[in-house]
Amino acid sequence: MQKCKSLLLCLLSGILISNLSAQTRTDNRLQQKIVHLVQQQQVKGTVGIYVKNLRTGKTAAYQADSIFPTASIVKVPILIGIMDKLEKGELAYNQELEYKDSLLYEGEDILGSFKNGEKITLGKVIMLMLTMSDNTASLWLQSLAGTGNSINQLMDSLGLANTRVNSRTVGREQNRKLFGWGQTTPREMTSLMEMIFRGEVVSKKASERMLRVLGRNFHDGNGISQVPPYVFVASKTGEVNQSRNETILVMAPSGPYVYTILTKNLEDQSWKASNEGWVLCRKLAALLWTYYEPHSKWKPE
Repeated sequence: MQKCKSLLLCLLSGILISNLSAQTRTDNRLQQKIVHLVQQQQVKGTVGIYVKNLRTGKTAAYQADSIFPTASIVKVPILIGIMDKLEKGELAYNQELEYKDSLLYEGEDILGSFKNGEKITLGKVIMLMLTMSDNTASLWLQSLAGTGNSINQLMDSLGLANTRVNSRTVGREQNRKLFGWGQTTPREMTSLMEMIFRGEVVSKKASERMLRVLGRNFHDGNGISQVPPYVFVASKTGEVNQSRNETILVMAPSGPYVYTILTKNLEDQSWKASNEGWVLCRKLAALLWTYYEPHSKWKPE
């Protein structure tokens, strides 16, 4: 009887080890395609990519642990800071907020066109931050989340050592000079999106809410444009002069996959669709869609 128990334990251990290795093993064929794509495009700058098939656990990486500027992708950690406050009852999704002129961040933001004293619900401010990437909304939400340091502590609790808010965060002035508003790695941002998908960030309810709001990205001309419009996509994009970034979860028919592409020190700082960084984002998205859905007949117009 004891021998049977030992045999059973051995079998179970073997299955567990097999599952763990399946969750972390590299998809060599995809990795080769990604390396070839980056080399072929010859982007003048630094590129980092991390891809994970959430059904098989297979991954592909290219400079996935290098630190990059987030640009507006930092709004995902800010969202998590707000959801943490909602979970604790310190904020309410439909509570009414009062806009103040002191909140204005100069630019083309919708919220920045509000008059002093106008009212708006918290949920709509969240929508503006994620859907329109409104910077005035984002900085307001960062302050409502507590501090940059409190958001960074949440990132630590999720095992993300390099994902940080730098702007308006005490002690991170030097990092801000190097990376701007925020910083992350392709591997960490992909992992964060995966954790949201699996309901592991703040709570299952909070994670589901985050997926919904991340599924309403107005800026859909690059990676998202290479996925059929009838497939659910949760995403955040970010760009500044020297950087073009995307983190995208695709609920593909054959199984969900998630990836992050980050760039820095780009020589091409144009704001046209032909920008080298954006071209690479589109080509990577197209490569991944056709790789995971080889029988799909859909083609982008």
